[in-house]
Amino acid sequence: MSSAAPARRRAYFLDREDWLGRVMIAPAVIYIAALIGMPFFLALFYSFSNITVGTEELHFVGLKNFRAILDTPGFQVALKNSFIFTFVSQAIVLILAKILALSLVRDFRGKWVVRLLIILPWVAPISLGAIGWLWMLDSIYSIVNWGLRAVGIFGPSTWPIWLGLPKLAMASVIAVHVWRLLPLATIILLAGLTSIPRDIQEAAAADGARFWRQLFEITIPMVLPIMGVAVLFGIVFTFTDMIVIFVLTRGGPFDSTHVLASLAFFTGIEGGDLAEGAAIALFLFPLLVAVAFLMLRLARRSEVT
Repeated sequence: MSSAAPARRRAYFLDREDWLGRVMIAPAVIYIAALIGMPFFLALFYSFSNITVGTEELHFVGLKNFRAILDTPGFQVALKNSFIFTFVSQAIVLILAKILALSLVRDFRGKWVVRLLIILPWVAPISLGAIGWLWMLDSIYSIVNWGLRAVGIFGPSTWPIWLGLPKLAMASVIAVHVWRLLPLATIILLAGLTSIPRDIQEAAAADGARFWRQLFEITIPMVLPIMGVAVLFGIVFTFTDMIVIFVLTRGGPFDSTHVLASLAFFTGIEGGDLAEGAAIALFLFPLLVAVAFLMLRLARRSEVT
């Protein structure tokens, strides 16, 4: 009798959908809280203190760290670069991913090989890919320069130093980041295109709608929510990423390619000022919350309409 009562209670809770849902989602909530919540609150605590590497005592300093970094020219450059790096790369990724997805949705010979080649940059470790690009953009052995000179685009006296000049360095890190994110965006948009009912497209074609009209009146409106998810993921990922910049330029030349994530790393970890590095990193939080809120609202409106 005593063993039957717990079994009935377990069966009662497992039969209730609200309790079962909470039990099933609890591991994910615990994982997110441990992986993201604890470092976030630790960074919040550090940002209001004077902690540095090797500090034996730490004291509460209020908003001193935030006021200090706001007056720093390097922070202002990194903040501007974060927006340039994110929105320029995402605009290019969205356009190229749409073109690739529209091409891959059609049937042709060797389609699986093309899909495999497109997905490879995302599957490969980004550090290895970035090191490959580091050699390709080398100031002396750049295969990009040699190739463009071989086909006649560059003349004998033209030899760009891709990672040695501020504007070229920023363009280079954006190009490599586009190369990295393009496969994932293509797969997401391809999934959205394949979900469009064929009868809608066939009916539009029967009514005389050509490619461009179908694209802007049928295809894009129907995949707009999925495009919103792809853009949201790309913006959040790009704002918080520093691997490409760390490998290619380390923020140079002259700190011209630093973004908030890389500046926080070099200030807090390599520079040893954990408090100021945490304060820089926390500037990402309100920006990402605002972007996520805006993109989710736009996606919801497009779904409703």
